[in-house]
Formats: sequence, structure tokens, C-alpha cells
Amino acid sequence: MMKRTLVAAALAAFMFTSCSESKKETTAETENHEHHEGMAHGDNMPAEGKVVVETPDYTSVAGPVKEQIAAIVDSYLNLKDNLVASDAAKAQADAKAVVAAAEKVDVSALQGEQKAFAEERLGEVKQTASKMAASTDLAAQRAQLELLSEATFALTKAFGTSDQTLYYQYCPMANNDQGAYWLSSNEEIRNPYFGEQMLKCGSTEEIII
Repeated sequence: MMKRTLVAAALAAFMFTSCSESKKETTAETENHEHHEGMAHGDNMPAEGKVVVETPDYTSVAGPVKEQIAAIVDSYLNLKDNLVASDAAKAQADAKAVVAAAEKVDVSALQGEQKAFAEERLGEVKQTASKMAASTDLAAQRAQLELLSEATFALTKAFGTSDQTLYYQYCPMANNDQGAYWLSSNEEIRNPYFGEQMLKCGSTEEIII
């Protein structure tokens, strides 16, 4: 069944949380936190109908590719949860599982643009997850999360692979205040870029169900 894409603006009453629990160790960090809190509750709300990630619609594709991409998502979600927990060792193991799942995706039955799209996104998944799997440094792992999240979300949205509701969430303070996304199966914000330091910083920007 083709998945419907919604945005968090329609669910604003419970999609946004603030950084009220963040640990503010310096004056600069406090100022950044206050800036983010204002964005989360004010003008940073996405316009109704906005889609964060534009993807082609390949949901009619048959074959095992859907289940194989779903396996990537499952491993990714474990990885994300362990980054939230700031557990670099478990995140490393999860990253290896993401790579293994991506390598099992068989795109031979896909054609033309479908195949090119899948190969490009799978390449990004393998590249970023491999870097995470090669490191036990938490900061280095988190530095790869944005591209991994974007590629994973694009794959599951384009091919309609997930059997669960997925939330595409955003923190404007991640990536040196450039902002970064992550994918979650839980609408409640649990920030993988900062963990306990700013656990609830972020907002849900798009939903696929």
C-alpha cells in the first residue's frame, strides 16, 4: 500500500519539545540553547503541506528489495538509539549491521531510474555506516549520522518499505549549528547528536506512515 506522507505542522501540539533539560556548561552554550528553544516554539514551524525530503515514488516495486531496505532501517534505528545513549561500542556494532544489511540489498530486478536511485542511496549508506563502524569515537560516529539518516529515509520513503510509522526529526544545533536530521520510530524527541546533554532538543519535520 502506498504510504501517505504527512508533516509535523498538522500535529504541532505534540510534535515539538524544547531544550529545557539541556546541560548548559558555558555562557555561549546557554545562548545557543535559548536560541534553539525560541525556534522550536516559534517561527521554525514547517508550513502545512511542506515535504522535507522529495523522493520518487517506487512503492509499486515488487520483490525482496522492500524487505531488504526495511532491514537497513531496523539496524539504523538500533544505531540511532545507541547514539542517544552515547554508547559508542554498541553504535559501532550497529553500524556494522547497517553495512551488512545494505550489502544484501539486491537491486538487479530494478530498472533505469529506480536502480540508479537505489544504488546512489545505498552507496551513501555503506560509506557513512562503514566510517561509523571503523571508529569507537562518539563524535566521529555522530559526524556521519546526518548523511546516513538522509539516505536511509530517502530509501524507505521512495520504496515504501517500512511497516511502522517513522518520524524524520531535526535539531538546528547539530553539525556546528548547521542543523541535522535523524530518523526515529518514536514521535518523542530523543536527540542522537547530543544524547543526555540535550536529549529533547529537536522537532519532527516529516512523518511517513
